[in-house]
Amino acid sequence: MAENKEKTPKTKKCGTYIGGQAVLEGVMMMGKTCMATAVRDPDGEVQVEAKRLNYKEGVKKARKIPFVRGVVNLVLSLVNGTKTLMRSATVYGEDDEEGGKVQKWLAEKFKVSAMDVISTVAVVLGFILALGIFIFLPRFLISLIPPIQSTVWEYILLGVFKLAIFLAYLGLILLLKDIRRLYMYHGAEHKTINAYEHGVELTPEKVKECSRLHDRCGTSFLFIVLIINIVIISLVNWGFYELVPGITNKYAKFFINLGLEVILLPIIAGVSYEVLKLLARFDNKFVNALKAPGLLLQKVLTTREPSDDMIEVAITAFNKVLEMDADETVHEKAFVTGGILSKMLEETKKAFAEREIDESDAEWIFSLVLEIPRSELVNERTVKPSESKQIAEIAEKRLTGRPLWYIIGDTDFYGCKIKVDERALIPRPETELLADCVVKSAEAGDKILDMCTGSGCVAVSVAKALKSKNVTVSATDVSDAAIMLAKENAKLNDVNITFAVSDLFQNVRGRYNIIVCNPPYIKSKDIATLQKEVREHEPRVALDGGEDGLDFYRRIAKEVRTYLTKDGMLIMECGEGQANDILQIFPKRDYAIVLKDLAGVERFVKIVF
Repeated sequence: MAENKEKTPKTKKCGTYIGGQAVLEGVMMMGKTCMATAVRDPDGEVQVEAKRLNYKEGVKKARKIPFVRGVVNLVLSLVNGTKTLMRSATVYGEDDEEGGKVQKWLAEKFKVSAMDVISTVAVVLGFILALGIFIFLPRFLISLIPPIQSTVWEYILLGVFKLAIFLAYLGLILLLKDIRRLYMYHGAEHKTINAYEHGVELTPEKVKECSRLHDRCGTSFLFIVLIINIVIISLVNWGFYELVPGITNKYAKFFINLGLEVILLPIIAGVSYEVLKLLARFDNKFVNALKAPGLLLQKVLTTREPSDDMIEVAITAFNKVLEMDADETVHEKAFVTGGILSKMLEETKKAFAEREIDESDAEWIFSLVLEIPRSELVNERTVKPSESKQIAEIAEKRLTGRPLWYIIGDTDFYGCKIKVDERALIPRPETELLADCVVKSAEAGDKILDMCTGSGCVAVSVAKALKSKNVTVSATDVSDAAIMLAKENAKLNDVNITFAVSDLFQNVRGRYNIIVCNPPYIKSKDIATLQKEVREHEPRVALDGGEDGLDFYRRIAKEVRTYLTKDGMLIMECGEGQANDILQIFPKRDYAIVLKDLAGVERFVKIVF
């Protein structure tokens, strides 16, 4: 790839504490209070995971102590870096058949994901590999050259071997395609930080012109660690054998040297960190000469010119850190990846509870996406990344307060698929009993009118259930929008219904054997006490029943007999505690009965005239 001409301004306008790390198909940025990782997923979308750095008080204090802070930060960087690298891998990794079996087994037996296991193993193996390559291997090579042992040349040659192995390692891993892309994201990370520090606008076009080299880079840190490692190890080894000159057995010396090097690692890390911070504070010829080897390594090996979409990812991560550091109320965010069903469901329920959203909505989301009954959510399994993405999209919309079924777009009602949106109320489960009452009361050839039809759920389900009885169904509503929705549901379920916009009986003509109605029955003063998603999203005109909630029942009582045939019946839904009051509104009746819903609440009134 051809390199861009780097046009980073020479003078920094605003220093930043933010540092970063390239990950698989993305970039992690870390600030004072948080870390954010942005990764481009297989669909081309940039996903962001943002976490608060909730370190324990002892760790916070240790991070401020000179020389100690280098060790602490190194350990934290290794742990956080490895976890982040593993997390980024899950964003675009779908489960294959065999992997799915392993995931399922781990989920059922140990309630952990394969990625949790891989992350732990990776940290352990990474540490062992580092010890083997950069400590054991140089010592082993030195042990193969007996003539120069116990001389100053041993330490010089040890340093040469370490440097050669370090450079060879960086060069060899460049043969891997994923590493080359990783280094491109490394370049995007540096360009973004450089752009911010020099006051350049954070857009891919502007950031692209900045340098991909940065003096706070981990590559420079590793090079400094290597040089200081060589100096300290050489001095300590020389001093040790001056104090204890009697050790001549080559195997004993080998393991003593190895042990000393491992023991000295914290000291080397602490000194190296302070040197790196010191060098980053100055910009002169002497300091630049000391920085030069690390910058050269970045230029030749560990960074590559990134594409615009890679820079976009780095900018996204950087801006998220700026946002969270500036505002502690900004919520954490997680990648949309696969995982263990029970853990994911628990986390979603917790998020819903914090926003005062019914936890059962979380169960419905998982049930619908995974295509399993809610009762089977207790059976442990893994959730694939593709499934998790669907769940996260729905959950995120639900967290805004929008009702779940408006988000889903439809719901099941009495054997019918009913489309729902803000044009009408969401059909409630208890209203299925209203439809059932009509179906059981109807006879062949009856004419049925559904007033206040809303989404048309009652009219549609009744028409569908009674197709064989050749009944005629009409439906009315005061809302034009609701009537349009009801017509869509009639077409969706292939039933013939006559629709009309009408304020109760205003535009109704003829007589009917059955009039069914689920009118607004919430008291006006109680609207404000309803669930947020109901009062803010569902149409108020379909809820407000007046001062005592009975306004519509009074209006129906005045005219209903005009529109009913002889022995015709009126079937209505009502609110809790309203049934007896409604019966008083209809004194002239031949027969009346109050029916209860599944919760034992008096919910329906059936009157025959």
